Amino acid sequence: MCALIAAEAAIFTIFVVAYLFYVGKSLSGPLPKDVLRAPIFYTICLLSSSLTIHAAAKGLRRGSVRSFGISWFATIALGATFLYGTATEWSRLIYHDGLTISTSLFGTTYYSLVGLHGFHVVVGLMCLCAVMAFTLVGAVTQEHVERIDVLSLYWHFVDTVWIVVFTVVYVIGR
Repeated sequence: MCALIAAEAAIFTIFVVAYLFYVGKSLSGPLPKDVLRAPIFYTICLLSSSLTIHAAAKGLRRGSVRSFGISWFATIALGATFLYGTATEWSRLIYHDGLTISTSLFGTTYYSLVGLHGFHVVVGLMCLCAVMAFTLVGAVTQEHVERIDVLSLYWHFVDTVWIVVFTVVYVIGR
């Protein structure tokens, strides 16, 4: 997992640098300051999911599968809420503001960077849902806590990357 995270961090670094390099260089609009609104609520949801996944692992470590399942489900719900926020933002940007991936350099780099992060959230949610299914059928026990910790590392990585993406796109890049 550490090797995967290192490789993914390198990929995200390339996308972040590209976004920063090209932001403000578009010859056609819309511009970031004209269309981007910081998704504060959805960011809080995603970052809170790091707390719930930590609580889930802690519950399983104590031997409470029920506590694990509740916190794990909360993590899924918070991650899905974040993804919903990204989808509604994209819908507004495309259909209301006319920003697509081919509109401008800003559109290309914005959708590439935020989309890459969104893809990682989807992959994480798929893994979380698989574990939830195993939990519901009674296949998750305290002896699986190390595997849960590995998946938790990925989820914390996704959350940490969002802090960087949020800062670059919605704070610096506007």
